[in-house]
Amino acid sequence: MGYDEDRQSGRVAIEPAIPGGTSAAKTPWGLVVLLFFTAAASYLCRVNISVVGALMMRDLGFSQIDMGRLFSAFLLGYALFQIPAGVSADRWGAGRVLGFAAIAWVLVVACMAALGWGPLGTGVVSAYSVLIGLRFVLGISESPTFPAAAQGVARWVPPIRQGFANGIVMGAIGAGSAVSPAVLSRVMVRWGWRVAMRSSALPALIVACIWMTMRRTAWNAAKTHPVVETPVPHPAGKSLWSRSFILLTVSYTLEGYVAYILIFWFYLYLVDVRHFDLLRAGNLSSLPGALSIISIPLGGFISDRLVAGPMGSRWGRRAIPIIGFCFSAIFLVLGAGTASAGAAVVYLALATASILSVEAPFWATMMEVAETRSGTGGGVMNCGCNIGGVISPVLTPMLAAYMGWKNALYVAAALAFLGAGLWLGISPSLPDHPQT
Repeated sequence: MGYDEDRQSGRVAIEPAIPGGTSAAKTPWGLVVLLFFTAAASYLCRVNISVVGALMMRDLGFSQIDMGRLFSAFLLGYALFQIPAGVSADRWGAGRVLGFAAIAWVLVVACMAALGWGPLGTGVVSAYSVLIGLRFVLGISESPTFPAAAQGVARWVPPIRQGFANGIVMGAIGAGSAVSPAVLSRVMVRWGWRVAMRSSALPALIVACIWMTMRRTAWNAAKTHPVVETPVPHPAGKSLWSRSFILLTVSYTLEGYVAYILIFWFYLYLVDVRHFDLLRAGNLSSLPGALSIISIPLGGFISDRLVAGPMGSRWGRRAIPIIGFCFSAIFLVLGAGTASAGAAVVYLALATASILSVEAPFWATMMEVAETRSGTGGGVMNCGCNIGGVISPVLTPMLAAYMGWKNALYVAAALAFLGAGLWLGISPSLPDHPQT
């Protein structure tokens, strides 16, 4: 569906996306919404362990540091395969790649839910080893999520609207963060962590069926509607490694370090450090996600408006990341330092919403820099983000054990300020496009 690029000829085939020959380019927002639900399903499979880990640790004897390694095992596979995933999305198209990826998420999560049974291990050590491997494989299978979405947005949405479109897709981060603690904690308390983990894969199963159905529909439509071929510049000679792209990737790496602390550790921080019970922590852990559902699309929408206004592309894209990083750092300091558990929840929720508000400008800027290689560029940039994410879930509890949670969060705040400063050297350049 959408555009399917032929690397040999340097031409792009525009396929019908739905029956009747309507092209993807004419119906971009429906596809953007589907990308949102796909990313949300991906995120639910990714963060389910943050909730079920509260009972899994007790059941299987894992420590906080063990959980940190599980978080990082996912992120290692996810980061290592970002670039191959982006190249695959550029080559095969978003729909095909995401459909097969979603099937893999369902299968891997089903295996994790069966941990400790039969061939998946009965002892604590063997079960933990299997789980480490499964989390790594889940990371590999989820690596196409955002590079493929970037490839779709770059091809289906006019550049002047790509900030808002990316905001919608990245809003899945907030949606997944909001839904998973509240829903999975209730399922876990009533039926156990295994059932909760299995239920987290149901949305992935649904979106897999949708992508596969749409792919078959597009293929059937293509047989009765001629494929239109349009020449495009061959991107093979274009280098991604400009100064702006390198700084963008480093800054996104720092964003990943900060964001993944808040995403993976928020629930367990409330339970183990702030001493909330499981259900109340689950309810409160939905607050960052609920705020992020607003802040992520809003960041993209405002960024687009600033670009279209007198600020232009450079400062229009810079403004939201600089503000979001700085406010996240401030709220981290306030949340870590307060003696009030309730105030800590509010401050850290605002820190999460602030750091995630920068997502859409990052991806829109990457598309402006990478142009026709947005899948590959997104893979490189997101690889950096998740390298930061590999480090932070393991390093943060170690820092907390050595110097306390307050100082561990202060380190994250300092890195957020640094991420903001790097944007002063990033110069996005949006070419002239119709204001559609």
